[in-house]
Amino acid sequence: MKRKTGFFYNERCFWHCTNPHALVLPVGGWVQPTVSEGFAESPETKRRLKNLMDISGLSKQLIMCDAPPVGEDDILRVHSREYLERLKSASQNGGGMVGLAAPVGAGSYEIAQISAGLAMAAVEAVLTGKIDNAYSLSRPPGHHCLPDQGMGFCLLANIAIAIEVAKARYGLGKVAVVDWDVHHGNGTQAIFEQRNDVLTISLHQDRCFPAGYNGLEDRGIGKGEGYNINIPLPAGIGHKTYLQAVDTIVVPALEKFQPELIIVACGFDANAVDPLARMQLHSETFRSMTAKIQNTADFLCNGRLVLVHEGGYSETYVPFCGHSVIEELVKVRTEVEDPMLSLIVQQQPSGLFDAFLEDYVKSLANKFRSS
Repeated sequence: MKRKTGFFYNERCFWHCTNPHALVLPVGGWVQPTVSEGFAESPETKRRLKNLMDISGLSKQLIMCDAPPVGEDDILRVHSREYLERLKSASQNGGGMVGLAAPVGAGSYEIAQISAGLAMAAVEAVLTGKIDNAYSLSRPPGHHCLPDQGMGFCLLANIAIAIEVAKARYGLGKVAVVDWDVHHGNGTQAIFEQRNDVLTISLHQDRCFPAGYNGLEDRGIGKGEGYNINIPLPAGIGHKTYLQAVDTIVVPALEKFQPELIIVACGFDANAVDPLARMQLHSETFRSMTAKIQNTADFLCNGRLVLVHEGGYSETYVPFCGHSVIEELVKVRTEVEDPMLSLIVQQQPSGLFDAFLEDYVKSLANKFRSS
């Protein structure tokens, strides 16, 4: 049955840019940035996804939504005043760095407000029953951002802000965040690691980013112990074993926690051609993971599911992964075919490596089951 799916986006999110000039004009105001050659976090991955949706007709199957920017009072539910002022200053003064791999351009603060506002509005619309589920095309991303500094292209903690606002305004109780971005969701973990009302689960490439981080033993602090789950996965793990991890670790953890809402930090950088990771996923992997999480949400929390866009750096391939996810959310299929699917399927793990991966995930599942 077709679902009532909201798609939250704003053209300004594509204008976040750390390149200070377009030709000879300073970027900002009415001057749109050019594509930043050599910069991984390009707007084109998101813009091309939206364009593909328009061309395929998928956009017509969705409830297209904009949202106001998040206000400073709501930002301060998560971030420190000192960080907020530093971010605003860098944005107003043409750019700078606000943390590890966290560049800011002219006007980036205002665009980050829009990005977080989209995530916040998507959560609100699902909670109030206006829509069944939602996808927020947020940019800049948020899952690496710490309370007091940016990190990994992330300037505001979009998902964490949306959660805190929903708790304050709607009395939202338990929330689960499933992060399948290929890089560890360290910002979300840091914000909620002492809480037992937010379950954080991160599937990530082992020791990729933050560099050297594994996280298997980090289970939360104080009353948050047991409410943080890290699933470090070997490089090259592939489609089958990723789904095994979702089936044997993620879904049981969600069923045990019984959330009122599930949010996915939806990065596409575990795809097989991403330049910042070494996994082997394809568009059907992301479709299948979406189906599994949506089915779990249907069972646990009346289908309340929100996906918030995070990483993914292949301008050509991210659109096909995102398109598959959104098709699954709304429960329609268009005529779009993934032109790389058969090639990636041929490169999936096999033989001894496949057996090793299966045993590895089984060992992780047993660890979490016994803890």
